[in-house]
Amino acid sequence: MSPTSTRAVTVAYAGGEARRGPVTMGQANMIRCVLRDEPAQINIHDVWPVPAGTRTESAIDALGALVVRHEALRTTFPDTADGTVPREQVVAGEGEFTLTVLDHDALPGEPADYAESLARAARGARFRLDRDFPLRVSLVAAAGAPVFVALAASHAVTDVSALAVLREEWLALLAGERLPDVTALTPLDLAAEEATPAGLRKSRAALDHWERIIRTGPQAMFAEPGAEGAEVRTPCLTLRSRRGARALARVAERTGGLPATVLLTAWCALVAHRTAQTACVTAVPTSNRFLPRLARSVNTVSQDALLCLDVRVASFDALLAKAWGAALNAYRHSRFDAVALWDMIGRTTFERGSRFARDVVFNDVSTLPASLVTPPAAPAAEGGPELELSWGPDQVLPTRLLAFVHQADPLLHLSLWADPALFTRDEAEGFLTGLVRLLEAAAEQDVPLDRLTGATGVRPVERGTDWSLVDGSWVSPTAVADALSGALGGVPVHVVLDPPPGEGPPETRDGPVLTAFVASGGAPLTPALAHAALMDTLPGRPGVLAPRRYVLVQDPPADTEPAGAWPRRQILMEGSGRDRRM
Repeated sequence: MSPTSTRAVTVAYAGGEARRGPVTMGQANMIRCVLRDEPAQINIHDVWPVPAGTRTESAIDALGALVVRHEALRTTFPDTADGTVPREQVVAGEGEFTLTVLDHDALPGEPADYAESLARAARGARFRLDRDFPLRVSLVAAAGAPVFVALAASHAVTDVSALAVLREEWLALLAGERLPDVTALTPLDLAAEEATPAGLRKSRAALDHWERIIRTGPQAMFAEPGAEGAEVRTPCLTLRSRRGARALARVAERTGGLPATVLLTAWCALVAHRTAQTACVTAVPTSNRFLPRLARSVNTVSQDALLCLDVRVASFDALLAKAWGAALNAYRHSRFDAVALWDMIGRTTFERGSRFARDVVFNDVSTLPASLVTPPAAPAAEGGPELELSWGPDQVLPTRLLAFVHQADPLLHLSLWADPALFTRDEAEGFLTGLVRLLEAAAEQDVPLDRLTGATGVRPVERGTDWSLVDGSWVSPTAVADALSGALGGVPVHVVLDPPPGEGPPETRDGPVLTAFVASGGAPLTPALAHAALMDTLPGRPGVLAPRRYVLVQDPPADTEPAGAWPRRQILMEGSGRDRRM
């Protein structure tokens, strides 16, 4: 559909305080992603319904008032022109921004969907962080009357919760209300707090927490056949269920747990069951919003809390008892220096021979103030289906399983993006239905975790005999050999578990390790060169873990010799390959 007229409106603003200072940890974390990722992936969007009777000028004036009110909307990052993460942000005291008014004779039958498509399309252009206004706004009108605001936003200064604060305040201004003074931390105030000795100690503790998980936990939750690539085009599946909400409330009442913790426990139990993992590692991006002075901050405070929940317990109730403490510990360690974090991740994964995969994300905003999380088209509290699943548009994501919990009561409203290479549409629907079934079963009584298939209908993945659990991660030695051979130009490679399954004294070892025999053919190769070459191939290969030991031999065994002949070849050189970073 095309508008009948399009006009650009430039809005001048003044009266704000001009300031400058260091960036926050959250800004640095997100700017790193903004500079690296495609804009359609990292930009965010929202749609705001315009109250009937609102004049176009009033809608624009209210936007201008928000720009003066919130420093983040007047912020640029002057040091990003060369593609580096900046150290400084600049807040303008005055300036101007431009929005677009799209007028139509009449809007289509589903006007909200049309506005959503405009907002989503606006995400496709990159924001220039050193100069651009961080909101790309279209005012959608019918016969001259504004009906929707469709906007895309830079994730460098806003997140989904920040857009919700802006929407709420914009509607309040249109209703003639006086907004209270801003009490939430501004980005510059938060940066100053983070730079205190206490703030720096928290950041260092967060890095230690992350390193423990990355060094010992599964390198990828979805290490299984079919899991390939680092980015996946994934359709959205939405669950809306009164059944799920009632069951969640009953589980919380029966166990005494908080509903949010119950839902997180059910999620972790089902993900670990589906992936056949002994622990569920999931990122929880909304954790910092639970701090009172950040709950209503217009800022990007989205830094992951990294949760590693060991599911080796007998029952759901036992897992729930562990989940509260594990989640709280993860939340306490979710404010960090992003540059230092990724330096640590690079160092730790090189030493371990792994590649950290942010496979699973659980983004629960249902416990934030209701006005900040209820979507514009949310059903009335009295209504809603018992259990409804609907498919929406797809998007490219760097994750394999992402859940966004909009609401938990009186309707469980949850959106899921599941890698279609791992979940058919029926399987994705079965996963969300299984989540509701798990809550319903746990509402009646404790559920043994070894009976989740029957309780939920979700079956664990079948990896095949070539896969083994090595250093906490599921690995295919054959895939490791193929990857290493390819990285070294096709030389023969043989990878074995050492000791083989069922052999070796278990009391003296943590588990089997991988040993790679490489027939270098006399080429100038070292274990360090082999390890560095393999590490460069790991992104997008979750079933590949670098060998603990590289053994270089001259030639492979003859075709007539068994695979067991590799250790009997003359050894030219051996080592871990971790002695220096290439």
